Amino acid sequence: MSVCALEPETRLDGDDAEATLAAPPSGRAGFVRVSVCAPEPETRLDGDDAEATLAAPPSGRAGFVRVSVCALEPETRLDGDDAEATLAAPPSGRAGFVRVSVCAPGRRTELEGERDAPIVKFHWFHLMPYPYLPDDFRERYHSVWVDVPVKELYDPVAGHAVYNEYLDELEFADQAGFDGICVNEHHSNAYGLMPSPNLMAAALARRTRNAKLVVMGNSVALYNPPIRVAEEMAMLDVISGGRLVSGFPVGTPMDTAFAYGQNPATLREKYYEGVELILKAWRSDEPFAFNGKYTQLRYVNPWPRPIQQPHPPVWIPGGGSVETWDWCAKHETLYAFLSFFGYERARETMAGFWEAVDRHRVEPNPFRAGFVQFVGVADSDAEAEDLYKEAGLYFFNRCLHIDPVYLTPPGYVSAATIRRSIGTQLKAAAEAAASDLSWKDIVERGYIVAGSADTVVDRLGEIADALRVGHLMVMLQFGNLPRETVLYNTQRFATEVIPRLRDRHGEWEDRWWPKDTLADPVLPAPLPEPARI
Repeated sequence: MSVCALEPETRLDGDDAEATLAAPPSGRAGFVRVSVCAPEPETRLDGDDAEATLAAPPSGRAGFVRVSVCALEPETRLDGDDAEATLAAPPSGRAGFVRVSVCAPGRRTELEGERDAPIVKFHWFHLMPYPYLPDDFRERYHSVWVDVPVKELYDPVAGHAVYNEYLDELEFADQAGFDGICVNEHHSNAYGLMPSPNLMAAALARRTRNAKLVVMGNSVALYNPPIRVAEEMAMLDVISGGRLVSGFPVGTPMDTAFAYGQNPATLREKYYEGVELILKAWRSDEPFAFNGKYTQLRYVNPWPRPIQQPHPPVWIPGGGSVETWDWCAKHETLYAFLSFFGYERARETMAGFWEAVDRHRVEPNPFRAGFVQFVGVADSDAEAEDLYKEAGLYFFNRCLHIDPVYLTPPGYVSAATIRRSIGTQLKAAAEAAASDLSWKDIVERGYIVAGSADTVVDRLGEIADALRVGHLMVMLQFGNLPRETVLYNTQRFATEVIPRLRDRHGEWEDRWWPKDTLADPVLPAPLPEPARI
């Protein structure tokens, strides 16, 4: 939750600054976690004479504050309206600020209701690319996917640090106030190091509090039997307290046909059957038998059941297939267009999706659609180039260096999709692979929206309106972007962009968002000191 009871940002200046925050309701216990963002994305503050006065919530509104990363102790308990927390002051002469979120200790509050209101939602999406591909990667290797030599290029010790750094970034996005944090599934590649997004979501479930866990894969057709997906996703929903969004992509041809050896001609049919089994397993009150073409099970009885009933929201990530548009409209799921090639190219794809919505006579609700955009926030266009150019070119020239032979195996793309293929993701990937792109290319084509907060707000506002999307997934880490720049980008986006774009599509209900999230989830408990032996 990122809605402040008083002000979204309370500025602190100097050693003697004070911040007025919202207190817990009388007699209720809450806690404050503090992270002061000063010149550095994470600054541990020194000095112990500064205080923050905790004020009562606005009249008739209940909640308690949480701020990100504590200056003194990770959690400081507060009791009653007059509680105070002693915080560490910013370093002398340095300015920082405290960001506030409002939570309910045991029940939903009016402020929580505002969070669930129909406003544009922002999700922090991580691909987890391998950041150490050599400069001459395009010249020495024909593809980043399928047969890129892992023993030659991948360092597991470096990978250990990379995974933990990437998880830190996702956790920071939760603390910064993003609505969702997104992970996905890919195989045999250096483009995205997540063959199991469920492992990443499990790690995040215990270390995050507010953001929904948007698992943009599992590639259902790769699981035998697919009931495994129903079980693991239910576990994630239960561990996280009902915060899961369940994504079911068909999967790229590189992942499905080449890395996992699936028949591209029957892949989609197998996928549909698997999704049918998962949804039926979640909805059914009793064990049942399933006799499909690809899966036969005498007993379908998955434990546990998800908290969200009848099941978590279903999102379908796609790259522009006609069949996916129709399936989403028919089955009332969200369509998430995962385009890495800009909003201009996306117009045609999203127009096709809204045509499918019209064909199936379902409401043209913008919350049934999502879109991905790379973003870099800075003070100016010049600073954006300085901060994000190297990482942007790394991603588009190395992480998307895919041999076209892997993009279109026979049978993977239908005739109907081929007829509309001018703007598809696969065609764009083939074009990107054909030549080195410059920073000017990727900015002018809209692959990356980069510049001042005003520039980013204008472009993303245009995207939300023109594409009619209620869910915006943003890539604030890409390529080999350094951790400190990722946190800087995330912080600036959360404070300077999100508040200015929230108020859109308010006339529609968001039916594709978790509704049963626990208001008072169990938190990781402190452990007793092990007995000495």
